Amino acid sequence: MPRSTHATDPQLAFPFIGGRPCLNFVATLGRRHATPVERLPDPDALTRWFTEAGLHPDGAAAEATDRDLAQARRLREALYRLLRAAMTGHPPAADDLAEANTAAAAPDLAPQLAPADGGLRLHWHTGAPAGGVRAALSAVARDAVLLAGGPLLGRVKECENPDCSLLFLDDSQARRRRWCSMERCGNLAKVAGYRARTRP
Repeated sequence: MPRSTHATDPQLAFPFIGGRPCLNFVATLGRRHATPVERLPDPDALTRWFTEAGLHPDGAAAEATDRDLAQARRLREALYRLLRAAMTGHPPAADDLAEANTAAAAPDLAPQLAPADGGLRLHWHTGAPAGGVRAALSAVARDAVLLAGGPLLGRVKECENPDCSLLFLDDSQARRRRWCSMERCGNLAKVAGYRARTRP
């Protein structure tokens, strides 16, 4: 399969600003409230996301297939709806709950330590030689389940930029973070506010 060129398209760059693996994963579909941007257009992009997210298991086959891509997108949307329902205090759809729980129940990636340059290096291991993709998706699903059912749920917010839909964990001291990041939407809001104040 030819390698994807999507990595060089700024629109399709993966934002890792959610603060949790599951929030970064649902961000692979951007601008949900406007014209959606699909950042997983092909299996190669999914493989690249695992690598950039640090969820590419060492020594395990994690090259995504078309079937893996379809499963990943289905899980991504189920996790997004599940998290949004939990954030608003509404019960999740039964199908979304089942999708998340099924994925979370699959064998997960196991953190392992190895010596490296006089220190230690973290890497991931999966017991199934061909189960790298499934294990990585399980790790994402487990993270979403723990977040939706845990004490940090109240700190999950959606970016206040109306054209953005990224979810993020507010880890600011005052818990007043409004934007997915200042470099992205926060800066746009500052520029727009300045222009509005200085417009004749």
